[in-house]
Amino acid sequence: MTELTTVAHNASLVLYKQKPARVSSTTGDKLDIETSGGTVRVRPKDVLVLHPGPLTSLSALRTLVGEPAEVWELMEGAALPLSDVAELAFGDFTPDSALAVWGWVQEGTYFGGTPSNIVPRSAAQVQATLTQKEARADESRAWEVFLDGLRRGEVSDPRRLADVEALALGRAQKSRTLNALGRPETPENAHALLLSLKVWDETRHPYPARFGAALSAPHLPVPSLPGEERLDLSHLSALAIDDEGSSDPDDALSLERLVLENGEAGWRLWVHVADAAALVAPDGEIDREARKRGATLYLPETTVPMLPEPITGQLGLGLADTSPALSIAVQLSAAFEPQGAEVHLTRIRVTRLTYAEAQRALDAGQPGPLQELAALAVTARTRREAAGAVMLELPEVRVRVRDGEVIITPLPPLQSRAVVQEAMMLAGESVATWAQQRDLPLPFAAQDPPLARVEGEQLAQQWARRKSLSRTRFSPRAGRHAGLGLQAYAQATSPLRRYLDLVVHQQLRAALRGERPLTGAEIAARIAEADLAAGAVRAAERAANRHWTLVYLSRRPGWSGEGVVVERRGAVTTVLLGDLALDVPLTTSTALGEELRLELGEIDLPSLTSRWRVVTDS
Repeated sequence: MTELTTVAHNASLVLYKQKPARVSSTTGDKLDIETSGGTVRVRPKDVLVLHPGPLTSLSALRTLVGEPAEVWELMEGAALPLSDVAELAFGDFTPDSALAVWGWVQEGTYFGGTPSNIVPRSAAQVQATLTQKEARADESRAWEVFLDGLRRGEVSDPRRLADVEALALGRAQKSRTLNALGRPETPENAHALLLSLKVWDETRHPYPARFGAALSAPHLPVPSLPGEERLDLSHLSALAIDDEGSSDPDDALSLERLVLENGEAGWRLWVHVADAAALVAPDGEIDREARKRGATLYLPETTVPMLPEPITGQLGLGLADTSPALSIAVQLSAAFEPQGAEVHLTRIRVTRLTYAEAQRALDAGQPGPLQELAALAVTARTRREAAGAVMLELPEVRVRVRDGEVIITPLPPLQSRAVVQEAMMLAGESVATWAQQRDLPLPFAAQDPPLARVEGEQLAQQWARRKSLSRTRFSPRAGRHAGLGLQAYAQATSPLRRYLDLVVHQQLRAALRGERPLTGAEIAARIAEADLAAGAVRAAERAANRHWTLVYLSRRPGWSGEGVVVERRGAVTTVLLGDLALDVPLTTSTALGEELRLELGEIDLPSLTSRWRVVTDS
């Protein structure tokens, strides 16, 4: 019988990094060993001796199978050295039998221990290991059955697609399933697989989750309105003009004729805004939640509010007989030139109108506040244009999903929209100036001027002008907003829908009540968090709108429409389909500004792309 030794000699069989090796020579306190990868010099303690040899070469080793279960039974729980177990199993202790038995130890079902003391595991341990191995084998077979089904377009176990859904939704970076199918592990490929398997259909999209936007309304306790003194402006006509179906009206307009201190005629424009800061205190639970969300999420199929819904019920302008408001009073000359501003906590009585209703009133030409507001808007726009504002009139649409139907409604450039837009910008400018005069930090909005000014009013020039605009920056210090043509600006008219507007209101309220406002550093911290969240909301909205536009087209095979070439980059041009406000890439040599009729070819919903062909006159 060959005795087991722990000392490695020439031609011994050893284990190095859990793999067999042969000692070729010993040099001082080092061993030269042959491995499957070549010769390596190691320390004796780096190897485990399995057999003293002689082993002529690694290639001389034979693979022995044996019956480990029978040997385990024969050992009856007694520990034995490797040499004895090898003789018990194979009748002789050789390099081949030593390696085979040690393989059983490494596998771990029946044996554990060291070469000098191999210990049979208990019956309970063996049974538990065998049960685990059987479960793993069952799982492996089920996994292969699942994958085979997917290759045929069948889903045997929908729960196994959880990793695919997680990748599609942006909640994971990898997918075991896609990897096993040999497909690139991207969110788009995950989305495509879910569609092809009919686990998802075209009505489901991943974009809010993928961009990290909240998918449900916040449910937090809402306080009651504080009892505080308010300026009663309920005698004024206050018009809240919104899109049809708007459920969160947060601004309204009034216009008063005045006699100024110098005896000349003048005006006071009131921009009334829902007094959100009356219910949302800085750093309260509602405020922190709104900061995480950044903005209300408007999707074609639903709206996810930034604030708890009861707040809109209490503060929405025109939802009750009278409404609490924070009102910005802009003093104007007879020619509608701004002369100063005030800010008040007020109570108003609101009449709600849609843009279409307001436009009909304007078109009728009847004297009244709308006509005067329209004249004010013209003056305000002219003033901004003279200051270098970038004016854009690109096609816009409203995408909505109602009872599964996709409805795309073009939004013409109505005068009624311009009235509201100019009044809101005038209010933002006035608030910024008011705050600067009081050294009150706000999340001021600023924008650098474009590197090159694009002139012209054609669609291609408008497109280039928009692309030339830099991103709006928010800062506790005011700066010029080149795009709007304003020296200072703060968004202040949507505190129910945009978090930084809410911060503006919190600052204005603190100043009006003589309370401590947030510092510039505190404002900067809020900007950093909320602007990132709001960016995710805007990205989700853009992707969702494009998704539903493509769904609309997919239900209309062969749809065709007029487009204009608005951009050229090498061989690829961008064509803007005005009826859909959809830009599509096209390979054509058509010049900028040329009109084309395009017909829909293919749609790739997961990548939000489509292919088109030019329709030529036959």
